[in-house]
Amino acid sequence: MFQGESAITIDDKGRLAIPTSYRDLVAEAGGNRLVVTYNPFESGSLYIYPQPVWERVRDQVNALPRTRSVNRQLQLKLVGAATFVEPDGNGRISIPASHRHAVGIEKKAVLVGMGEKFELWSEQAHLAQIRQTLGDADLGDDLVELQL
Repeated sequence: MFQGESAITIDDKGRLAIPTSYRDLVAEAGGNRLVVTYNPFESGSLYIYPQPVWERVRDQVNALPRTRSVNRQLQLKLVGAATFVEPDGNGRISIPASHRHAVGIEKKAVLVGMGEKFELWSEQAHLAQIRQTLGDADLGDDLVELQL
């Protein structure tokens, strides 16, 4: 289970160092194989999945009927853009330049543990998300009962 956020620096070669607190979890969860792809719901971030989790998500997305435009968009952004990466000896993974440029990730980023996956946010997009607040109108029936 990945949780928490870490400020990350992307080096000149497009690599980020996985925080040491996550390295053993990454090795256990996915045999050190990760998949980087677009977040189809937020424009400023990428998803990073351990390979076994990714395979389950990929299969669910690919099973959707291609006759619906929204399904094709989801397949394009998740499956079509998926790239396998493995941490090097220093725990660094390379984020493809096309992915970084598409979501605005430059030198500074934020890695957020979201349960079974990570989200890698551009620093600006993450800050914008964190500054947003939820109001009563945003709370659906499924959120009203939460004891936060």
